[in-house]
Amino acid sequence: MQMMKETLAELVRVYDAAVACLKADMIAFIENGTLPPPERRTERRWTYPELRVTYRGQEKAARASRAFGRLEAAGSYCTTVTRPTLFAEYLAEQLSLLEAEYEVEFEVSRSAQEIPFPYVLDGVAIGTVKPQDLAQHFPSTELAMIGDEIADGIHVFEEDDPLPLALFDGLRTDFSLARLAHYTGTSPEHCQRFVLFTNYHRYVDEFVDWAGKQVGSDGYVALSGAGGLYLDAPVDNARARLSDTAWRRHQMPAYHLIKEDRSGITLVNIGVGPSNAKTITDHLAVLRPEAWLMIGHCGGLRESQRIGDYVLAHAYLRDDHVLDPVLPPEIPLPAIAEVQQALAEAAERVSGGGVNLKKRMRTGTIVTTDDRNWELRYTASARRFSLSRAIGIDMESATISAQGYRFRVPYGTLLCVSDKPLHGELKLPGQANRFYEEAIASHLKIGLITCDLLREQGDRLHSRKLRAFNEPPFR
Repeated sequence: MQMMKETLAELVRVYDAAVACLKADMIAFIENGTLPPPERRTERRWTYPELRVTYRGQEKAARASRAFGRLEAAGSYCTTVTRPTLFAEYLAEQLSLLEAEYEVEFEVSRSAQEIPFPYVLDGVAIGTVKPQDLAQHFPSTELAMIGDEIADGIHVFEEDDPLPLALFDGLRTDFSLARLAHYTGTSPEHCQRFVLFTNYHRYVDEFVDWAGKQVGSDGYVALSGAGGLYLDAPVDNARARLSDTAWRRHQMPAYHLIKEDRSGITLVNIGVGPSNAKTITDHLAVLRPEAWLMIGHCGGLRESQRIGDYVLAHAYLRDDHVLDPVLPPEIPLPAIAEVQQALAEAAERVSGGGVNLKKRMRTGTIVTTDDRNWELRYTASARRFSLSRAIGIDMESATISAQGYRFRVPYGTLLCVSDKPLHGELKLPGQANRFYEEAIASHLKIGLITCDLLREQGDRLHSRKLRAFNEPPFR
């Protein structure tokens, strides 16, 4: 795989040179008022590296049946790349697959896409210089150039344009990396490839305590979290080290149990609502997770359910509305068999299986609503809920799954019934405490075991049912 290694090295060289040049020119302007030479732009000295794969239609070996790393037509495939060191393992995997199965050429050059100056400000003291002053002379964030047209299948290509190599280019990726740090209070470098979402802080306490004991075993090297939490040795009662201000300073604090190959587990407390769910998945998607799962609470809609029962979503009734313009609600979200089976197996291990599990877990449709007080309009929704055969209702699960569908990230949902509003069992303080004490540890454990099971699946986890007609080769 010599060609792949040389390509990665050249990506790093071109990107690092562009960042160094942009920083040096900014420092000269900040300190001395020196304007950058005009040839910086004509020579593309501030631009992302462009990665081009040329395929002339010849295969080396029989193509594998995996869902990605496939070239369907001869031609040139291109993308711009940011932070190649951060994405080194991902890029190496994608390029290695193409090099092994196709007669291809890799080429790295300076692209026409400039790196916005806010993304390279680390280590640069701007003093009294205003961002508006920098924007007059250096590349800035042009929102018209950032979007998800490739992922959503609406990108318009000219006849001679190269085909897209990846879902996200350098500009879109940098935009999200900056937002991730802002929302989660942690570095994108710490994000892992298996992601759990929750909508309640007590899951954070449980996760941090468990994760603190795992550091130093099973390949886990550290625990990182919002508010400056960082542990590189095992500890008991790690929750005692959590910052009480993290939730005030960061909208969706994240906690990462880190493996060196980033195959560990990230837990994000996304809070309540489909807007948060869309926001965080928009940005995590650029890191190309292997899977993300919603492990949170829901209202039970059936009389036979009890507080603490599990709900495994096989389908979703999408009343969240935040994605309607890009993914209309009539588009079905397929259940991902590999994820469903892993969730069911994990639940069986934790609950003991058999009759025990059948009493505690139901499968069916989850309603995701954008109305926190949906109960006040139940008479207007009752028939719709009944027709969908819904068994639970929340405010995040369908959004997270729809985003997984959009961005080709395997998804799944296992919820825990915290109240039964239609049957007189409301979420009251005393009742809630008993529920949390009894249910959270086992519920989280199911999510953690599921991540282990999914990790074992490797390429098989990525279902072809998530792939569009003209899919970019990179996962």
